[in-house]
Amino acid sequence: MVWFQGCPLACPGCFDPETHAPGGGHLSDTEILAGEILRKGQGIEGMSLTGGEPFFQPEALLDLVQWIRPSPLSILVFSGYEIAEIRQMPCGPEILNRLDILIAGPYDLTRPLGRSLMGSSNQTIHFLTNRYTYRDFKDIPSCEAVIHPDGSVTLTGIRPLETGI
Repeated sequence: MVWFQGCPLACPGCFDPETHAPGGGHLSDTEILAGEILRKGQGIEGMSLTGGEPFFQPEALLDLVQWIRPSPLSILVFSGYEIAEIRQMPCGPEILNRLDILIAGPYDLTRPLGRSLMGSSNQTIHFLTNRYTYRDFKDIPSCEAVIHPDGSVTLTGIRPLETGI
């Protein structure tokens, strides 16, 4: 999972509000980051990009997916923008042409869903290649807890604290 820093949308109830400030996080060279992903990517199926808002940094997003696309890794992007908005953005069509899956639309706290990788019922899933179908994602849990060897815990997913983890 790669988290992009910066998000102008600030959806109420966002699980990752610490990723909203454009000046937070740390800078990474996309070529170096892609190299690390490819080296560590042995035995994993794909790469997920989220944020913040990945399309808030369109040039970096495009550069990263260009480095990863030739590999066997799949590419999934979570975005608070609708696909029609992305198609109008700088680099938008070029980025979409390199993705396998796009989860699109702002998180809507009043329309919780928490399944199939979508946090709210207004969000849409777009299969941009024939690598996957909806059947591949229908039984994915809405969250997971990773317990690291040092005892630290990482919560990922859609509202994991509200699902009883």
